[in-house]
Amino acid sequence: MAKKRKVPALNSSSMADVSFILLIFFLVTTSMDSNKGLQRRLPQPLPPDQKAEDIDIKKRNIFVVKVNSMNQLLVQGEIMNDVSQLKEKAKEFIKNEANDPDLPEKSIQYIDYLGEVETTKAHVISLQNDVDTQYQTYIEVQNELIAAYNELRDEFAQNRFGRKYEDLPVELQKSIQKVYPQNISEAEPKNYGGN
Repeated sequence: MAKKRKVPALNSSSMADVSFILLIFFLVTTSMDSNKGLQRRLPQPLPPDQKAEDIDIKKRNIFVVKVNSMNQLLVQGEIMNDVSQLKEKAKEFIKNEANDPDLPEKSIQYIDYLGEVETTKAHVISLQNDVDTQYQTYIEVQNELIAAYNELRDEFAQNRFGRKYEDLPVELQKSIQKVYPQNISEAEPKNYGGN
């Protein structure tokens, strides 16, 4: 009868060290995308002894965008079949180039580095979503509204300084932001229906 040989055991004491080194290597070499999401500045909370005041905004200064549960847009009371049309409609509203009485009020404002400029600073874009609106549609609507502001600022910079908005010094960018302030108000999602 043959004698069974014992197989020597492997020394696994360094396996934890190797695993730890591999973990650190992958954490250090992996890139993380952190540019996703929407950049919003939330208002400061009210002190406990102060009540929220209702702000009276003239109807002509409000641009209403509603998205129902079927991801359909209702812009200023009219159905919009293609979300890509929203940017031009918003730009037309914000700019009010012809000083239309149904679009936002224009006023002359002194802005540093720009002098006296005609603005529609009292305008508000009111975005109202259904609780069942798909996230993708919500993002597309947000992107179109932000793109409207970005294009207006870029057009202003090109006309005034012959350069793109992003190529201007920070002080001029802040001044142009006062010409076209980003006034987007999001209402709490409601159940508008649509199924």
